[in-house]
Amino acid sequence: MTAADAPGRPGWLLDQVASAGRENLDAGHVARYDAIEDAAPDREVALLQRWGMDGDSVVVELGTGTGQFALAAARVCGRVVAVDVSPVMIAELEAKLRRSGLENVTVVQAGFLDYQHQGPPADVVYSRYAMHHLPDFWKGVALARIRDALRPGGVLRVWDVVWSFEVHEAEERLEAWCATGGPDGGDGWSRADFEEHVRDEHSTFTWLFEALAERAGLVLETAEYSADGVFAEYVFSRPDGPVPETADSD
Repeated sequence: MTAADAPGRPGWLLDQVASAGRENLDAGHVARYDAIEDAAPDREVALLQRWGMDGDSVVVELGTGTGQFALAAARVCGRVVAVDVSPVMIAELEAKLRRSGLENVTVVQAGFLDYQHQGPPADVVYSRYAMHHLPDFWKGVALARIRDALRPGGVLRVWDVVWSFEVHEAEERLEAWCATGGPDGGDGWSRADFEEHVRDEHSTFTWLFEALAERAGLVLETAEYSADGVFAEYVFSRPDGPVPETADSD
């Protein structure tokens, strides 16, 4: 049974497990993930502390993976909810939690489109290298759901593969990025990994992603783009009050 076949799940809802990326469902990849990918959790925690995250904060990480950020955040905030659709990633995180002794982390197997937040609203929602698994329509739905989970004044931190180059530059920029990958079977990300990302996953342009966030009722606070046009780092906030009506609303 796939996620799309689960009881009570509408047939039109995206199967988030099937869309999670081949590698994220592979036990071998998950076992070596921390060795090849540094999520810079200490840096990210420090950044969010500057945005008000403290010992009382409720933090939700969507697409937690092996939990590098979730575990670091749990050491400085009140509660962390670590959410992922991959059962293999969840198993790895739960093993880490048992070793860590941390008791303020709740692990939830779910995704952007079906996570149901319980308890006080989130002060921070965090997502790194996860939202690109959603097509743009579903990114918009996910961003609206994140806004609803945040308290007024809460922040969303997104760090992902989001293209900031111009459309006519795509071939040149994508080829340059793929060329930075190592050989297949090496110790890190390979050219084939990057090609698979471009071909089979759903990274979008910054001007599309930012418009989706605005439409969902989030305010763009900061945006940083990598020099190669491949990565974007954002902080959005949820303002007080309802979602503003757009100019073409009835």
